[in-house]
Amino acid sequence: MQPRTHVTLEDVARAADVSLATASRALNGMRVTPHLRDRVLAAAEQLAYTPNAHARALAGASHRTVGVICHDVSDPYFAAVAGGVMRIAGDKDLLVMLASTFRDPEREIAYVSMLRAERALAILLIGSGFEDPHWERALDAELKPYLDGGGRVAVVSRHRSLKVDSVLPENRAGAAAMARALLDLGHRRFAVLTGPPALTTVADRLGGFRDELKKAGVPLAAADIVEGPFTRDGGYGAMTELLARGLTATCVFALTDVMAIGACAALRDHGLSVPGDVSVAGFDDIPIVRDLTPPLTTVALPLQQLGEKAMELALTDNTGRRRRILRMGGEVVVRASTAKLA
Repeated sequence: MQPRTHVTLEDVARAADVSLATASRALNGMRVTPHLRDRVLAAAEQLAYTPNAHARALAGASHRTVGVICHDVSDPYFAAVAGGVMRIAGDKDLLVMLASTFRDPEREIAYVSMLRAERALAILLIGSGFEDPHWERALDAELKPYLDGGGRVAVVSRHRSLKVDSVLPENRAGAAAMARALLDLGHRRFAVLTGPPALTTVADRLGGFRDELKKAGVPLAAADIVEGPFTRDGGYGAMTELLARGLTATCVFALTDVMAIGACAALRDHGLSVPGDVSVAGFDDIPIVRDLTPPLTTVALPLQQLGEKAMELALTDNTGRRRRILRMGGEVVVRASTAKLA
């Protein structure tokens, strides 16, 4: 048959009815059950799939290549962290291969598998882990042989089961500090816009905020917590749902700045002002939020430094492979999006 143009690994996985990770392992000669390997190879032959020649060429220069896997490079949070990685990599004359998973656990595992096949010098995972035992086992199964073979791995954010070097933003402590700051402004009725509960970042930020409110005797009911994607549109949709329920909160805390930006837009579109009608706060301090009208109250993380430190850990010899953990705190920055109540 005539070769199809732009046949991807995802096409092969779909045709073979297997995950991306399984397809990648089968095509790269890694361990996979015979019947699954046969299905993948048959699908690849039928589709005339050809592995990316450029990636193969890079494999020959693997000692100069670093793989960075993040959730979504279009999100300013990940762009800033990746920028820190690239600054250190550039100083070391290393090539960075950047991939976005869009918070798909299977895609993350597949990218790790592909970077193993390309024999990258190091793999960096930038972004929240998943509260998912299946994902944890599958990712560990990919990383262990890579580490045993001399590969280096570092992660940014909490990955509970991975025994690798980690740079941990203090998400729980930062959210608790935000709760205290908002309480000090006089707020006692809150709502929270949260992301997917499977993300460890959500568990840490929501948990820290809720626990600090509880210490102050301030309730946060289930109806006051609205879930949406960690995106601007996710924040807009969650805020719209909260308004439909009947907004009673004087302050809305979004677990990321991009969600907070969407929330402010939804409030504006519903004829409400920030902070005149309701205060809004976020988390991360991505560069754009200080230029909003009004500028956003948030927890400022050293985003570029998170990437720099992860890259430095990955490039620093770790004899004995003892897990190194570097914690980096955030600071509440109160801006005009939150009003002080009498």
